Amino acid sequence: MSERINIGNNAFILPEPQTILGTMLDGKANFMALAWITRLNYEPCMMGIAVNPRNASHRAIRETGQFSVNVPDVDMVAATDYVGLASGKRTDKSSLFDVHFGKLESAPLIRTCPLSMEFTLADSLDLPTNTLFIGELVAAWTEERYLTDGCVDIVKARPFTLTMPDNRYWAVGEQVGRAWHDGKALHTGKSGK
Repeated sequence: MSERINIGNNAFILPEPQTILGTMLDGKANFMALAWITRLNYEPCMMGIAVNPRNASHRAIRETGQFSVNVPDVDMVAATDYVGLASGKRTDKSSLFDVHFGKLESAPLIRTCPLSMEFTLADSLDLPTNTLFIGELVAAWTEERYLTDGCVDIVKARPFTLTMPDNRYWAVGEQVGRAWHDGKALHTGKSGK
């Protein structure tokens, strides 16, 4: 067995789902590349996103209390990267995507993304370099072509991930197992985790 080595305390060690954050900034749709995202609660469904206060999207969320999270497919890598490079403070990104709105007026949704979700701001936590915005899911939007048995099919949606510190995008690979199923043979029957 190989010796384990400590690679330090760099936070950039896990692949992250690459998404596009949508906000309304000064009355216009604005978008930012967002990979710092996680599900936080089951019922109601809540997600957390980490946004630096220097970003225009941060101000937009604070002002409107709403935002969207759009999951692009691999054909949208360049556009996703661009909205992470171009600052909403200096660049109008409102016409970059085919935008529509669902139930919320300040959560622009990207029609070409296989999945778009709109959130109301439930809470926030100011951290040393970012704010953790906790959003409650209001609605999720997709198309029939991305579904299998009523669920978004990752093969059909073709999302991608971001790895850091190498700063690379990766297509999602093959299925390797089934959650809450493949470990049953090892399960001892004890309750709790």
